[in-house]
Amino acid sequence: MSVNSESPYTAIYTVVKRIPPGRVCTYGRIAALAGFPGQARMVGYALHALLGDNDVPWWRVINRIGRISNVYAADEQRARLEAEGVPVSDDYLIDLNRFLWVGDDDEE
Repeated sequence: MSVNSESPYTAIYTVVKRIPPGRVCTYGRIAALAGFPGQARMVGYALHALLGDNDVPWWRVINRIGRISNVYAADEQRARLEAEGVPVSDDYLIDLNRFLWVGDDDEE
């Protein structure tokens, strides 16, 4: 039996850091890539726990339908995504067919 010495939040942050600029990923996909399939809420908790300046690009994480769901910083998230070339609609939707990152390392 192998034991992952990395904390769940650290594993999640590691995956989020892999999302290239100009791309987005869903909470559920990040959970699966971090080894916690079905635990999308854990990703939300981990991102909410981030404090101050850090190198985790939290703004690249959106919900499964392609919408910004961050009620605390939706406008900041929109601005950061648009600065990276990701258009965001008036109702905070992102085109997943065009901008979804699914974890392919060759896209970084």
